[in-house]
Amino acid sequence: MTIDELLAQYPPRIAAAFREAVEAIKSAVVLKTIVERLERGDIAGAVAAVQFEPEAFAALEMSLREAFNAGGLGMVQSLPSLIAPDGTRVLFQFGVRNMEAERLIREQSSTLVTNITEDQRLALRTAFEAGLAAGRNPTATALDVVGRMSRITGRREGGTIGLTSRQVEFIYGENGARAKLLSGDPALMRQYLELATRDRRFDRSVLKAIREGRAVDAEMVGKIIRRLADRNLLLRGETIGLEETRTALFSVRDNAIRQQIGSGKIAANEVTKIWKHSGSEKPRLQHIQLAAQSKKKGIPVDQPFVAADGTMLMYPHDPRAPARHRIGCKCRMEYEIDYIAAGLRRYRARAV
Repeated sequence: MTIDELLAQYPPRIAAAFREAVEAIKSAVVLKTIVERLERGDIAGAVAAVQFEPEAFAALEMSLREAFNAGGLGMVQSLPSLIAPDGTRVLFQFGVRNMEAERLIREQSSTLVTNITEDQRLALRTAFEAGLAAGRNPTATALDVVGRMSRITGRREGGTIGLTSRQVEFIYGENGARAKLLSGDPALMRQYLELATRDRRFDRSVLKAIREGRAVDAEMVGKIIRRLADRNLLLRGETIGLEETRTALFSVRDNAIRQQIGSGKIAANEVTKIWKHSGSEKPRLQHIQLAAQSKKKGIPVDQPFVAADGTMLMYPHDPRAPARHRIGCKCRMEYEIDYIAAGLRRYRARAV
């Protein structure tokens, strides 16, 4: 399976696994327990009652592992069929139980789930505290966090569960979307209309309130914010799907090449790599420069690319690189391998 096929197949799977985990957590919420703890001022207890635990994301970790393994197999299958000097066929293989491969995927999935759960606890605390500080009663505050039950779907809609702490602040914070719609300030209300994740079906209601010089009706704001929260949750799932798939695929492709070197089927000095810039609408200048570094001859497989800010990357989406070099990056890595077979005859092949 090609890299393009893998990039099309696995992000939706991983995003769906994330959403399903969040939905399961929402479904298990006992609203009464959260309300009782908020009434006592027990914010930590209310956060714990949501049961946002690492174990809930087992399916997400499994989907990520499947993408990783598929990427490794796809990489070795893309290598050309070669004949060794003794006439035997060189068999390129990817070991899914390779120790380094196991470490890579275990570290990636563990880091992902840890980041999700730790940030979620911060987001829940922020939302509970903000609701009570704004004078909302414990029941209303709890519903703002866990979402309100839909009579149509039978599921909770809206709420902050699954959102990042930044998204919670962006929607429910002191200067968030909800506060702007309730402010009655035309300039602030128009800022809501600039949000890419808003539900445009509510724009008329917001514009009408602006023309009439008043705040948006509180009940309408509730509907608007629930849809905004749902759309941000969808966006987060899609972002996780894309970013984690890219990290897994580029990590395992590099590992698959190294497995062939480790087995003696190719030599490290026969492998070079070329950074391929995506040509996106909003290109990273530093990544254009990385592509220029290796355009002609490539660089040795064991040598990192060095960005203008000093960041060293072994490949696009290197998990050790800072977020500014990873999030939204669509660059690729191309490996060139020189094979020596049948004495002085030299084969040149490209794995893309």
